[in-house]
Amino acid sequence: MSLLALLLPPRERLTARAAGAADALAHAGSALKLPAQWSFVFSSDGRSVTQQGTAAPALLPRADQTVLVLAEGDVSWHRIDLPKAPPARLRAALLGVMEETLLEDDEHLHFALAEGAVPGQSGWVAVTHRPRLAAALAALEAAGLAVERVVAAAGPVAAGEPARGHFHTAGDDSDSAPWLTLARADGVACLRAGPLARVLQPEGEAVRYTATPAATAAAERWLGAPVGVLSEAERALEAAQAATNLRQFDLAVRHRGSRAARDLGKRFFSAEWRPVRWGLAALVGVQLLGLNVYAWQQAQKLAQQRALMTALLQSAHPGVRTVLDAPLQMQRETERLRAAAGRPGEGDLESLMGAAAAAWPDGQGPVQTLNFDGTRLSLSAPGFGAPQLAQMQERLRGTPLRAELVEGRLVLARATTSNRKPTP
Repeated sequence: MSLLALLLPPRERLTARAAGAADALAHAGSALKLPAQWSFVFSSDGRSVTQQGTAAPALLPRADQTVLVLAEGDVSWHRIDLPKAPPARLRAALLGVMEETLLEDDEHLHFALAEGAVPGQSGWVAVTHRPRLAAALAALEAAGLAVERVVAAAGPVAAGEPARGHFHTAGDDSDSAPWLTLARADGVACLRAGPLARVLQPEGEAVRYTATPAATAAAERWLGAPVGVLSEAERALEAAQAATNLRQFDLAVRHRGSRAARDLGKRFFSAEWRPVRWGLAALVGVQLLGLNVYAWQQAQKLAQQRALMTALLQSAHPGVRTVLDAPLQMQRETERLRAAAGRPGEGDLESLMGAAAAAWPDGQGPVQTLNFDGTRLSLSAPGFGAPQLAQMQERLRGTPLRAELVEGRLVLARATTSNRKPTP
């Protein structure tokens, strides 16, 4: 699955050099300024850097997943006893618990619970500047980028894992000492690599140190040991894999159902799911091939049956040269031979009269008049009604004949295929 990591530059902070209310007001306005050109890292597989650079939001590459990475030091981590509160009131409850430890007004703060945090237990809470984060998300989404996740560049390490230290520099920093982001199980600190940083170094604990290429030399002098080189792009891509998504509470992603369906579609068409797509395509192909083979077999059997019927017709009736409808032609030829032999058929007068005599109702008087039109035998008998008809129909059950009353007369005829009822 391809991944696009966008780097939000560090927020400008009011320093001791900024004097006066006017400077503070101007500085507060510049803190919300967003870059015209965004630094990005694109990975085609989500693990290695494929492309990096800067571009306007509308020109940024598109990926299956877009992640916004907040700068080192722009997220503070606090471990507290999480209050038990419903989701709608959890943010207000967090503010009430952490109010004394926060330096900014509550409307300027955005809270996010660490992955796995459970209300009522001790857990980590991430805090960042809400107006700037909301403005960044709005600007990116206005450019057509759906930012699914927001992550911090560094977070507390899990218990039992080694601490991590990363040296980096700021682009507009004139000081020689690099910055050090130290992530431990008890929190995250971002400070200059100076005396205070030496005090915060864990004693007797292994620390995995890395540094950007620009800060490597200064970091090795400060540590007195070599450090691993980790470029800013690799650092951003590593941070994008963080489990904690800071898009929570009022900044949470909306339309979860449609977004989940879209994410599932992206995941299905990603490189990782290519074997699944090939497997499904092969399965559909096998099914189509099987259906075609089955249809061909059935067509062959049907052709064999037709050939047998044609052979039977021509062997029984050698005079038939052209076969169009074998069953119908065989029936007609059989009827013609029967008539030529002088034997009565099922629809002849003799057969209908014999069937009527055999099925005549008990106690019913004799027939007064009869009429035969070549296919139907019409009989007139005094007192013949529905009870007598029902008795006669019961006795004719199982025969190819049917009996019915038409205008007070009993009509006996050979049943057609559509009217003939199955024998029970």
